[in-house]
Amino acid sequence: MKSPNEEKIKLWGGRFTSVTASSVEAFTASIDVDARLYRHDIAGSIAHAKMLARQGIISARDARKIVRGLKAIEREIESGKFAFSPADEDIHMNIERRLTEKIGAAGGKLHTARSRNDQVALDTRLFLREEVRLIIQSLQSLGRELARAARRHLDVIMPGYTHLQRAQPVLFAHHLLAYFEMFERDRERFASCLERINVLPLGAGALAGTTFPIDRNYVAKLLDFPRVAKNSIDAVSDRDFILEFLSASAILFVHLSRLAEELILWSSHEFGFVELPDRYCTGSSMMPQKKNPDVPELIRGKSGRVFGHLHALLTTMKGLPLAYNRDLQEDKTPLFDTVDTVKASVAIVRELMGELKVRKDKMLAAARDGFMNATDLADYLVHRGLPFRTAHAISGKIVQHCIDRGCRIEELPLTELRRFSAKIERNVYNYLSAESVVGRHRSFGGTARSNVLRRLKQLRI
Repeated sequence: MKSPNEEKIKLWGGRFTSVTASSVEAFTASIDVDARLYRHDIAGSIAHAKMLARQGIISARDARKIVRGLKAIEREIESGKFAFSPADEDIHMNIERRLTEKIGAAGGKLHTARSRNDQVALDTRLFLREEVRLIIQSLQSLGRELARAARRHLDVIMPGYTHLQRAQPVLFAHHLLAYFEMFERDRERFASCLERINVLPLGAGALAGTTFPIDRNYVAKLLDFPRVAKNSIDAVSDRDFILEFLSASAILFVHLSRLAEELILWSSHEFGFVELPDRYCTGSSMMPQKKNPDVPELIRGKSGRVFGHLHALLTTMKGLPLAYNRDLQEDKTPLFDTVDTVKASVAIVRELMGELKVRKDKMLAAARDGFMNATDLADYLVHRGLPFRTAHAISGKIVQHCIDRGCRIEELPLTELRRFSAKIERNVYNYLSAESVVGRHRSFGGTARSNVLRRLKQLRI
């Protein structure tokens, strides 16, 4: 006995002499993934119907019935009353079948001068355009939170690192603003990507355009697209805009993951620079003393997921001949999951940074250790007339001497310092404190307080 789905005639099934196997229906259906495109599919169909009527391709009466029917279907979906069917494969066919059930033969006219190929390209662009705008806003909010944190902790000095070794003291605010710059570049990448998302593909048909006298510019105006795709083959086969979005997302996750890694390190007992708020951490089921940085760890972990989605779609696209191929159905899962992961991750990082507890004394103590004023001692000698390489060597010998003695450079008496160079005078001690080291790095973009304040004023924080 045949299942009800097997008995259902496909809207595209005119040339077929047998029904689709139930196993094929299950394997090829995408409705469980692309149902979330319903609003965008309906918006595109309404614009298409209005254009068809305006061009005299269908009657104004039929167009009004179609528009009313589509709006009613949207309400059905939003209220949970719509019955999605895998037999109808995707969101487009589910909506079209329901439209015909509701309004009769007029529903069958909606697909005039349109293919699912250009329809799904439109829906995806409408969806991604909306989501990228939200991501851009979220990145701006994260940037403001980082800048506010920099303002709050303007006078906190911490060790700056290279090779994960203490290098030179910097302002914690300056370090936070480094991440601001990263996320600002991410925002710019998404904004640039948005320009190429915002191109109307509808009207390309299956691949060759259409014989009907459509007006693509009118549809573009209705849907607020500033540009119309110039080549019908490219319009239905292009997924560069998704690849570009996934690439921008992968780079964003490089930055999110780097910040997460530092939060994990800084909150460890070995560093103790920051404390993560209790409500953004978890405990151990076995060890009562544990406070685990699960949120940053999950951010770090999700980076691999986002990177994988980019690689997956690149692999899908690399061997496809023009124009449309069913392989392109596989673009939705990586796209949707990346959108959801990006939005959730940026939002939770913004929350976390807003409540981060900074241990100023612990950071300053670390900044005073590790001979991080050795470069400034060398610079002092350069100002006194020595070549930098000579000054570098002298400073290095003083560092080794301090290591042997178990003291800091600034703890050596002047007579002992002068054994290494007669150029050293008493004013050298004015150069060696962590505060003075940070304050003198006034070159553009440097860590001096005056520079950081100037940048915050530019950001109006």
